[in-house]
Amino acid sequence: MNSDHDGPDRDHQRPAGVSDETVEALGALSKALETTERARGHLYSFHQLTGGADLELGHAVELLRRAGHHRSADRVEKEILGRNVIPGHWTFQIIESYNDTYYEPFKALERSVLNELAEGRDHLYEAEMKEARRTHGHRDHTARPDSPGTPA
Repeated sequence: MNSDHDGPDRDHQRPAGVSDETVEALGALSKALETTERARGHLYSFHQLTGGADLELGHAVELLRRAGHHRSADRVEKEILGRNVIPGHWTFQIIESYNDTYYEPFKALERSVLNELAEGRDHLYEAEMKEARRTHGHRDHTARPDSPGTPA
């Protein structure tokens, strides 16, 4: 089975003149960005968990007051409710700073390097790994979704 569909699509084929070392370097750059994406996701988890804790803390303050523990409720409300998580910052501000200072510049630079070195083609390293590891002709090892033999 050797057809036009028996291999990666054009967007996942190495452009002429791109070396193995360049493909490996672009793969490492992409992996670093993917790790940054995961780190960013953890920041959003931190943001949502901390925000949820603060809302629950507000509920605890109400319950302490209803139970007649006004002094304790006042202390919790004054000392912790709505408190900065680091000086001057709530979690949304940490995310905004991370995005502006690190994530967006990293994402833009990765895209720029891909455009400069590989005609903007993404995941070349992974596409070549897939091509090397798949069993040609096997219906569950097709090169791409539109390959012949792909179940509908």
